[in-house]
Amino acid sequence: MFATPAFAQAAGGAGAGSAFASFIPLILIFAIMYFLLIRPQQKKMKEHKAMVEALRRGDQVLTQGGIIGKVTKVQEDGTVEVEIADGVKVKVLRHTIAQVMNKTEPAAA
Repeated sequence: MFATPAFAQAAGGAGAGSAFASFIPLILIFAIMYFLLIRPQQKKMKEHKAMVEALRRGDQVLTQGGIIGKVTKVQEDGTVEVEIADGVKVKVLRHTIAQVMNKTEPAAA
């Protein structure tokens, strides 16, 4: 007497093309995320690493904490000694240097 929605629906077969078509939006979202978020972040990290590796004595730097100082000693253990005032030197980790403000030129040999 009453037709239930289950009986009223037509029996349709889902093919292989339909399964692939359902993954296309997921693939597009991943591609957009890669080009808008992941790739620029990797490029920025690569530039920061190159900047930190090129630190030399005499460079004026800005730390992530907002301290501006002059590099007095670059050590191999991943730390840098920065003079923030006359006679006041602090050790900071290399990766906490946010920006090199004034780059010193290498001495002519």
